[in-house]
Amino acid sequence: MARQKLLKEFVPGRGYTKEDWDEGDSPPITPEEAAQFRPLKEADPEMYAAIMRDKEARLKRAPRKTPNKVRVSLRVDSDTLEAFKATGKGWQTRMNEALKGAAPKAA
Repeated sequence: MARQKLLKEFVPGRGYTKEDWDEGDSPPITPEEAAQFRPLKEADPEMYAAIMRDKEARLKRAPRKTPNKVRVSLRVDSDTLEAFKATGKGWQTRMNEALKGAAPKAA
């Protein structure tokens, strides 16, 4: 999620009034007010469930069409690695293509 830029001056039409903007921060919460707080899971179970469903959906990866990639640990010369990294985003894919091109062909 992209971070929002903090505004330095009031901009109308963003859900708050000029008076709200001028007032600044909310007053501090008193201990009595804090004692009345409840976890969202208890205060609004439906909203909590919706948030958790959304969170789980964002964390799940779509199943791969062809799960043909395997995670490996590979030691390569540092200059080779730096050369691929210097090519920018997607360097891992380009390195995979170079290895694929250099791999012996199956008989």
